[in-house]
Amino acid sequence: MTWDFSGLSAMYINCTLKKSPEPSHTEGLIDASAAIMRKHGVEVEVIRAIDHPIATGVYPDMREHGWEVDAWTEIGPKVLAADILVLGGPIWLGDNSSVMKQVIERLYSYSGMLNEKGQYLYYGRVGGCLITGNEDGIKHCSMNILYSLQHVGYTIPPNADAGWIGEAGPGPSYLDPGSGGPENDFTNRNATFMTWNLMHLAKMLKDAGGVPGYGNQRSAWNSGTRFDWDNPEYRS
Repeated sequence: MTWDFSGLSAMYINCTLKKSPEPSHTEGLIDASAAIMRKHGVEVEVIRAIDHPIATGVYPDMREHGWEVDAWTEIGPKVLAADILVLGGPIWLGDNSSVMKQVIERLYSYSGMLNEKGQYLYYGRVGGCLITGNEDGIKHCSMNILYSLQHVGYTIPPNADAGWIGEAGPGPSYLDPGSGGPENDFTNRNATFMTWNLMHLAKMLKDAGGVPGYGNQRSAWNSGTRFDWDNPEYRS
């Protein structure tokens, strides 16, 4: 069977601490996933966040809050235009990188906005994550990222995370010669499953016109609609 996901778009944000053109191990894993998407017609863009002067904060445009420049005003609309968002980054001190935290904060800046149905703005989009490093923490980092994405409105498919970590402590990273990272079957399987599940779910949501607009519309809730929520009185 030939799968065609043309019409879908994906944004990968690499949250490495390394500015271009320094090689990024996270980018190596991102490239492997993105190659599958491109093969099946998905329009893919990869951004290395640290290459852009993204301001720190939780508002859509931090220039309105004391910052002289804020690249998120260009990056944010690209994220909103993408059906699929994949956040990738390294593990440092057992946790996500500072750049990853910054990007998640900036995603959060749109979380109070609504779409045309009155739902939160990120509804109808899907999200996943990729993690690299040479210390334990893939699941911990993934939990934080995937929770954050679903909290602001992204839909998370099954097996939406993948990663690779080398031997604990100083040692080769993903793209280093002899690391075994690109050949690791467990990592390759999880990255492949994540990629396909993101494409499948994104297409399902797009074909369905997004998440149904009943029971989750903040605009309707604010107007008094309660979607069958009963608040029983227990007073005697």
